[in-house]
Amino acid sequence: MSQTPAPDLFDLSRDHEQVVFCQDAATGLKAVVAIHSTALGPALGGTRFHPYATTDEAVQDALNLSRSMSYKAALAGLDLGGGKAVIIGDPHTLKSEALLRAYGRFVQSLGGRYLTACDVGTYSEDMDHVARECSYVTGRTVAHGGAGDSSVLTAFGVFQGMRASAEVTWGSPTLAGRTVGIAGVGKVGRHLTGLLIEDGASVVVTDVYQPAVERLRTEFPQVTVVESTDRLVATPLDVYAPCALGHALTDEVVAVLSARIVCGAANNQLAHPGVEKSLADRGILYAPDYCVNSGGLIQVADELDGFSFERAHQRASGIFETTRRVFDLAAADGVPPAVAADRLAERRMHEVGRLRGIWLNPSS
Repeated sequence: MSQTPAPDLFDLSRDHEQVVFCQDAATGLKAVVAIHSTALGPALGGTRFHPYATTDEAVQDALNLSRSMSYKAALAGLDLGGGKAVIIGDPHTLKSEALLRAYGRFVQSLGGRYLTACDVGTYSEDMDHVARECSYVTGRTVAHGGAGDSSVLTAFGVFQGMRASAEVTWGSPTLAGRTVGIAGVGKVGRHLTGLLIEDGASVVVTDVYQPAVERLRTEFPQVTVVESTDRLVATPLDVYAPCALGHALTDEVVAVLSARIVCGAANNQLAHPGVEKSLADRGILYAPDYCVNSGGLIQVADELDGFSFERAHQRASGIFETTRRVFDLAAADGVPPAVAADRLAERRMHEVGRLRGIWLNPSS
């Protein structure tokens, strides 16, 4: 009987510095921590708690997300590298204080190479539990000296990216009078809805989690709700904002999308290499995800210096100019914005990382 060969983890993670598997039988913890790069500083990235179908799927997600965190931190001008952790399981049934504390002990064992925070399926209160066993935790509750909910500035940063995209597309940095479709109205999507309505936009939303939809209806009764993402992308839109899980921009979605702009909070939105060109060919301006969704990273990173919301908010407002820089470079080099963003991030990782390496290792 033939067998499918197991994936070569060294090959899968060849551009990563370290991948760690964590397991605690007593609590049911199974986690993967991926450190992509520490060229600019310790790797900072959230902990995603999700019921992955297979371990391979969880590993691949950790690798993809940690890589994007390196690029996100570099483009945001932070002295941080990129990492990400995933905990395998349903957070609604598996999450417990004991599991989170066991996870904290594993993060502590990495000695500060990886700093954790919140992500899909984890919250500031969870980080307080992790921090009872670990010194390398950000995104904690305000009561424990943290920044609290990082989705506030994530949404603000996406909104700044939308404003920059609107200026390039329509000549004015506002969404007033435009129709914006948001897929996923959990933490970030809900805050983004408020910012858009305040700016004068019409908002159409969808989410697979009905309690999130009902909460949004209560807070913003003027929003329009559709039953699925397929229905949303087929709706006449000016802007499409993927704010749920990754790989939202498939060939099928791009083929039916009416929006002139794609700008959302989800990580790793491009389903495969080449989608960015398909978007450009259809005249759709894509604001690279890790460029516009870096507000949350900026917020939790500010905790490392003693959190100031005003300072973090001011830094996150710079996402507008960063997005414009990406679009300007894309136009100058004749490449899609996703390629231009990569070039800017890679340039900083190479130049600053090289100089940092010389200072840390003067004999090399």
